[in-house]
Amino acid sequence: MVSLISHRARPYWAQRLLSITALGPLLALGACSAPSADLATPGTSTGDGVADHCESGDEVRVVLQWVAQSQFAGYYAAQDQGFYADECLEVTIQEGGVNVVPQQMLSSGNTEFAVSHVTKSMATREEGADLVNIGQIFQRGAYLQVSWADSGLETLSDLEGQKVGSWGFGNDLTLRAAMAGEGMDLEEDTTMVQQPFDMSLLLNRDIDSAQAKTYNEYAQLLEATNPETGELYQPSDFNTINLQDLGYSSLEDGVYARGEWLRDEENQDIATRFLKATFEGWAFCRDHFEECTDIVLDNGSTLGYSHMAWQLNEVNRLIWPSPEGIGAVDEDAWQQTIDIAMQGDVLATEPDAGAYRTDLSEAALEAARENGVDVIGDDYEPEDVELAPGGE
Repeated sequence: MVSLISHRARPYWAQRLLSITALGPLLALGACSAPSADLATPGTSTGDGVADHCESGDEVRVVLQWVAQSQFAGYYAAQDQGFYADECLEVTIQEGGVNVVPQQMLSSGNTEFAVSHVTKSMATREEGADLVNIGQIFQRGAYLQVSWADSGLETLSDLEGQKVGSWGFGNDLTLRAAMAGEGMDLEEDTTMVQQPFDMSLLLNRDIDSAQAKTYNEYAQLLEATNPETGELYQPSDFNTINLQDLGYSSLEDGVYARGEWLRDEENQDIATRFLKATFEGWAFCRDHFEECTDIVLDNGSTLGYSHMAWQLNEVNRLIWPSPEGIGAVDEDAWQQTIDIAMQGDVLATEPDAGAYRTDLSEAALEAARENGVDVIGDDYEPEDVELAPGGE
């Protein structure tokens, strides 16, 4: 067990996703224009130079989907452990946020790389941005639908007529597809409630079922105190519907670059080196669990140690094992993600063949293997993580 001492003409919901796409360039430019090499903006983590064997360093930026947390541990570990520096890269890691849309930062040329979901990136691509998936980090999805155990809501069909929380902005697509598979429509057959990015509505019983990710919001429930017992809630207090187990899974965090930028062979080399170092960062987080958790906290996470440890453990489950190697695109999983997006009217047509490429990740995997890195993780075993009150 990990020791957890305290450390530091689309439907309305589709229009909301695309409203972010439309506003993205303004939000990105207003909130996060690219800084000069020697001036970091708040929410950034900047490398301290390159290794001695490098004649010079290539300066690049990667924009994350959200603030510093274990969801992005591999990028922080690659920087902390000098993997980017070894590849002669000076990498600035830019946090995401409400006003920082990674795929729009990328499409507007304010970053070389972005971390994003397939659905969101392909919606932006369909609007005209030349975004290309060059490395699919998460191999599995993480969507849950959670209710109280005493509610009797154990299956998707039980949600009919109930108040169902969802974050929207494209995060509801997997749930919509799963409910459609049960012959239901989320808006017609339930009362859909806009859910904040926490579990307060469920904990207060203001909704009957809440959306959650295995690595974040579900942990928020289990680190909350039951006022009747004075102890933390337990999994037995909740009914959990895993949408992946029902056959509905959408690919989440991957690495994206601009197709035009990648046409330059020098940039292809930069991208390959970036992927190699990133893969090594994630392998480090798999094999050095507690140290990697500390790295995330040292990069400014405002969440507690046990929450970050839980999150890293669950994110590792989404990555490892990677049968074809970390970063590989599973064609069946890709197609399922696209089918779900099209069924939800977020995509009008299937992305063309240029929407993702595998040559750069394949080259990065080969280079990582030559460096002695286990890029598959067949022997991976999850940690046993115990949450503390409030995630501390």
